[in-house]
Amino acid sequence: MVVATHMLTVRTARRGLVEITREISGWLEARRVSSGLLNVFCTHTSASLLIQENAAPEVRADLERFFEQLAPEDPKRYAHDEEGPDDMPAHLRTALTQVSLVIPVLEGRLALGTWQGIYLFEHRRRPHERRIVLQLLGE
Repeated sequence: MVVATHMLTVRTARRGLVEITREISGWLEARRVSSGLLNVFCTHTSASLLIQENAAPEVRADLERFFEQLAPEDPKRYAHDEEGPDDMPAHLRTALTQVSLVIPVLEGRLALGTWQGIYLFEHRRRPHERRIVLQLLGE
């Protein structure tokens, strides 16, 4: 049994979806396991993780617009605004998505579907440095 852990740092430029599949897959391939589980965990309350289509950019744009409407920046709606008007909407968007993903590893690769990619979903407007913990259990 192999247990491996890694801290992946992702720099975001703005609010939106950042695909991190390649970085995660590269780290996994270097571990040389044939099967197992990979847990991907975002250590933040204003960013989250998604597995989503990675072929059509319109999907990402539509998701971003949907969340803008679902949790809009409106100072009259929220009491919490310590870090600005995007603070509470970012927390709401994280609460509606997830901060942890568990992905099977088969034949040394992530068992993602043909059009699936792993995304960090940045919910804040300004750039951030986000930490993602990768923990692999495999053999």
